[in-house]
Amino acid sequence: MKKPHIPLETLQAQAMACHACPLADGRTNVVFGTGNPQARVLIVGEAPGKNEDLQGVPFVGAAGQYLNELLAYAGLRREDVYIANVLKCRPPGNRNPLPSEIEVCTPFLREQTRTIDPLFIVTLGNFATKFILKTDRGITGLHGKLYQTGKFKVFPVFHPAAAIYDRRKRTDLEDDFATLGEYLLQEGIVARTPQSVVREAEAHARAQAAGAAVPGASAAPGASGGLEAAGLGDAPVDSAPGAVEPAAPESSTSHAGEQESLLL
Repeated sequence: MKKPHIPLETLQAQAMACHACPLADGRTNVVFGTGNPQARVLIVGEAPGKNEDLQGVPFVGAAGQYLNELLAYAGLRREDVYIANVLKCRPPGNRNPLPSEIEVCTPFLREQTRTIDPLFIVTLGNFATKFILKTDRGITGLHGKLYQTGKFKVFPVFHPAAAIYDRRKRTDLEDDFATLGEYLLQEGIVARTPQSVVREAEAHARAQAAGAAVPGASAAPGASGGLEAAGLGDAPVDSAPGAVEPAAPESSTSHAGEQESLLL
């Protein structure tokens, strides 16, 4: 018998009452997640920072502002996606999550994913990517490629905060989100991306130069068009840019078992 989905409101109430690890003792707020509960794109980060802990909302600081800009490269708006973290409480001093914290907290992310049922999962940085893909490989070798894990298409990218401290990563992030937009465009999840706008403008110019009729545009430049329901088949999309790769090798970390349930 298929396990019923748990409403996000119920999951959030459970997270707010959680004291399964010491992080609960130092938190100001549980940072459960925010966004479109029917999103076709789930964004998964690492853990709340200071601003997120104070406001109870993920990605509201400088990294969040940059994430909003990056979403536009993929033809998305913040209201189109759902954003969550591996951990729901802030680690002291923004230190890395501990394996024990990941183990006790990720059941919330697993159930969020089952309830939202996205087509794409975009993992930000090492911890989210290693958990979702069950791998020990670092984000440097994985970013910008599409992986199939279970029924989900997983697209790892650098964490936006990394580009704040290392501006060389901005080019990688912006290129990766543009690539993500091409995948989303082919799935019908977005109506247009900045790249598709450029292609239409080029086609328009060629048509004018040739004296041909100019095809009409389907939407205003930059418009997302909302998120349409897409199929959840396991097969790679042959027409997508690049190749859909199999999920990375299983990790030997203590939280790998949680991922098995996440993908059910």
